[in-house]
Amino acid sequence: MNDSAQALFDRAAERGAREGLPYAGAVTPPEAWQLLQQGAAQMVDVRTAPEYKFVGHVPGTVNVEWRGSGAALPEFLEQLRAAAASERPLLLLCRSAGRSHAAAAAATAAGFERVYNVLEGFEGKLDAERRRGFIDGWRRHGLPWEQD
Repeated sequence: MNDSAQALFDRAAERGAREGLPYAGAVTPPEAWQLLQQGAAQMVDVRTAPEYKFVGHVPGTVNVEWRGSGAALPEFLEQLRAAAASERPLLLLCRSAGRSHAAAAAATAAGFERVYNVLEGFEGKLDAERRRGFIDGWRRHGLPWEQD
């Protein structure tokens, strides 16, 4: 891993420690894109399949739906293990960073060692008019994405 990627992971870990996160840390969308471009991490989008397909997604990511804990958790973890190498740093992305936070905690508890939540998510926070994509998020940062 190069020094630039390590500095990004260190910053993510510091955020995680400050916030008391139950996983390795949190990255901003631009940091996540840098890590992906450097080949230093892999990304999994945990939104629903329709969100992934029709709202758009980050090129090269896979979709493993997070449907919460309980009965759906073993299925999620099985699919995550099939889609991602547990020894590689893993970036989880959802709409606004809520589901990916929960999924990161579950993945860490299940043995994934370096799981990071992508802050802001793909679409970001709601604005005053209850619309996403105008305050923050992957697309608001102008980062690459595609739609099926």
